[in-house]
Amino acid sequence: MPVIDMPVNELFTYEGKNPKPVDFDAYWDEAKAEVAALGTNCELVPAAFQVPGIECFDLWFTGVKGSRVYAKYLRPNGQKQCPALLEFHGYAGSSGADWSHKLAYVQQGFCVAALDCRGQGGLSADSTAVQGGTTLRGHIVRGLDSSDPTDLAYRQMFCDTVQLAHIVAAFPEVDNQRMGARGGSQGGALTLACAALAPELIQRCAPMYPFLCDYQRVWEMDLDQHAYEELRYFFRSFDPQHTRAVEIFTRLGYVDCQHLASRITATTMMATGLMDTICPPSTQFAAYNKITAEKSVEFYPDFGHEMLPGFDDKVMAFMLGL
Repeated sequence: MPVIDMPVNELFTYEGKNPKPVDFDAYWDEAKAEVAALGTNCELVPAAFQVPGIECFDLWFTGVKGSRVYAKYLRPNGQKQCPALLEFHGYAGSSGADWSHKLAYVQQGFCVAALDCRGQGGLSADSTAVQGGTTLRGHIVRGLDSSDPTDLAYRQMFCDTVQLAHIVAAFPEVDNQRMGARGGSQGGALTLACAALAPELIQRCAPMYPFLCDYQRVWEMDLDQHAYEELRYFFRSFDPQHTRAVEIFTRLGYVDCQHLASRITATTMMATGLMDTICPPSTQFAAYNKITAEKSVEFYPDFGHEMLPGFDDKVMAFMLGL
């Protein structure tokens, strides 16, 4: 069996390397309170794309720290008590140019909301002011050297997933006891974060090779490149002798999904390619092993960070079990 990381039996016992900040729980409890204070106000604008039997909307809301956030929202026309699915995209991407790609779930009776991550390839803006530190190479390091740890860019994006979940749950057509989340890579990380920070809403969770897990392990494997290349850039530019390595990895621990995973109560199905050199399997399992809810993993031994044949169909069957 191809392996680039560690044997499968060791994956199931791996507990992660990245430090967890001592005030981690207070940090995220305060973030959740900030999201709750924003309420569920949003603007729904009928989209240019429409098809019979389905309503499509541009959904806008104001997120934490004042950024304007966008999502595509689709619902079956005239139906009530619909299950809902939240979709999250990969790093630097968007909710997608084509609405038609989201119709399969709506045709099965789901309401679907697909988030554009702020400051990436979609319509959501990132207007967060950062109090010091680089804003150049990517979102992992944005806010890393700020005097305020709440400036971390991924804190805001994790909060956006929670706010979107509450907005969708408040729609009269949605059955808020039948909500799921899915996504790959960055979208897999946001799926885990949403399920962890809105456990009262997310009942099904389907992350595919989640990003943003166990940064220190990525660095120790010399895989701080590609999606994680900004870690290498940050150390080379701002801490070339790693004199602040413990401090930096601990700060990153606030937005490490492995430390959020124990909060997940949703039934979880993860997919992992054992040849993944972008998000190494062990980093994914640092989060997976901390999930205490019902869970399973689908292995793809010959695949890396790429489309995994059949997994989308498995996710649909999984979500239809709501």
